[in-house]
Amino acid sequence: MRTTLNLDDRLLISAKHKAVEQGVSLSQVIENALRQSFSKPNVKHKVVRLITSSGPGVKPGVDLDNGKSLLDIMDDSI
Repeated sequence: MRTTLNLDDRLLISAKHKAVEQGVSLSQVIENALRQSFSKPNVKHKVVRLITSSGPGVKPGVDLDNGKSLLDIMDDSI
């Protein structure tokens, strides 16, 4: 079946090189890549449960939006 695809230029160049290396057509390279991609099992991600605790919140002076201050606080506690 004939179809039109829009591919990234670098990806197309790599596919063309692969076709020359393997001595096959560009269509065969793309078909093989699709078959290989579809044959991989779907990986389901494991659900992670985070343990939380209740309390008054963060300590005074801790700004969770400021990475530098968090690093400074962690360095002080060592």
